[in-house]
Amino acid sequence: MSFNIALSGINASQKDLDTTANNISNVKTTGFKQSRAEFADVYASSIFNAGNTKVGDGVLTSSVAQQFSQGTLEFTDNSLDMAISGNGFFATTDGLGSRDLTYTRSGAFKLNDDKFIVDNQGNYLQGYQVDRNSGATTSTSLATTQPIRIPDVAGAPQSTNNIYTAFNVDARLTPIDGTATPFDPNTATTYHSSTSATVYDSLGESHVLSTYYVKRGQNDWDVYATFDGQEIDLAPTGSGTASATNSVNGFSGMNVQFLGNGEPDLPAGQTTFDPGTLDLAGAGPSGPYLDNGADPQTIQFNFQDQTGTTTPTQFASDFEVTTLDQDGTTVGRLTNVDIGKDGLIAATYSNGDVQYLGQVSVVRFANEQGLTQIGGTKWRQSIDSGEPLAGEANSGTFGAIEASALENSNVNLTKELVDLITAQRNFQANSRSLEVNNTINQAILQIR
Repeated sequence: MSFNIALSGINASQKDLDTTANNISNVKTTGFKQSRAEFADVYASSIFNAGNTKVGDGVLTSSVAQQFSQGTLEFTDNSLDMAISGNGFFATTDGLGSRDLTYTRSGAFKLNDDKFIVDNQGNYLQGYQVDRNSGATTSTSLATTQPIRIPDVAGAPQSTNNIYTAFNVDARLTPIDGTATPFDPNTATTYHSSTSATVYDSLGESHVLSTYYVKRGQNDWDVYATFDGQEIDLAPTGSGTASATNSVNGFSGMNVQFLGNGEPDLPAGQTTFDPGTLDLAGAGPSGPYLDNGADPQTIQFNFQDQTGTTTPTQFASDFEVTTLDQDGTTVGRLTNVDIGKDGLIAATYSNGDVQYLGQVSVVRFANEQGLTQIGGTKWRQSIDSGEPLAGEANSGTFGAIEASALENSNVNLTKELVDLITAQRNFQANSRSLEVNNTINQAILQIR
């Protein structure tokens, strides 16, 4: 029996050595969780044995238990690297349509050739669907997760339908006589101020829309426009304080009168007036405004910001544009990916468009040590682990996601080296017990 007891001790020590060696070998494995060998004594007896003289039957390995303590975070230059600070696992699948979920703490992710976020084994990171504009999550159920894709192009272009502008024109300037000095965009002495905006047609091609401001009287200004250098009508709509168009030197400009001066209902130097309309469907003096196959286009020129709170002014100060926006976009190319602590992924494109593409799902288990290891720093659920519970990162008991970071192995190398010495000593001691038993047997066998 003593031979078996010593042999069980050798086996236990070998298991301890194996576990320690595995921890040491994975000291630099991202998301790795160290294990420890847990042992139990073996004791067998019956009613026919004298209990107070019974000796144990050795030792056995009861479990190799993983320790899911937090590993240190290492920050990287890859915006798709992710680490979970706190409880939770990333969920991945091995195919686009697969629901065979595996779970990992290793967040070394990248894009594959189809722009999906994957790990080094090609498994697809799972996320919740969100509203593209607001980022609101539609569901946090694990059953509704899907692979997260980051397209490098932001949809179809949008033609410009509105321009919003507000400005101050200098009340100190001397008026220009339009008859003696007709407006000419190529002659700076025929106007007082100008500004330009980039607008887009239905194909996403950019064009330059320039506006020119000419003082005609004390509170009287004309506004002219060119589209890619061609003269264009800036026709007023409605019946506000902007008058009908004035034709000067072939240009149809809008006349604007600042009626606020001295009026009880408007502050001095301010006014409100109806928008102008730029009709690009036809042709200008030099040919079609749009000759690239783009759809006919009409742009409304709004003399205010998008909220309607800022309007043009006429004060005794230099010309200054306070608002100049437009609602068109060209084709956008991916310029940046930002991942919040809640796992919300926002992609920024070169056209200024920001789209929310998904929210990284985070999963936890009632018993993490009950998970089944499958290699590649991945686990599967088991009966012992309980059902996966999905939720949003950085809320409740779920940890926060740190972007551009990886979680290092939680192996304490100093402790493992000490454990290695201890396991080696235990192995040698059990080997010595086996050797002593062998010596005793040899002595007995030599008795004649």
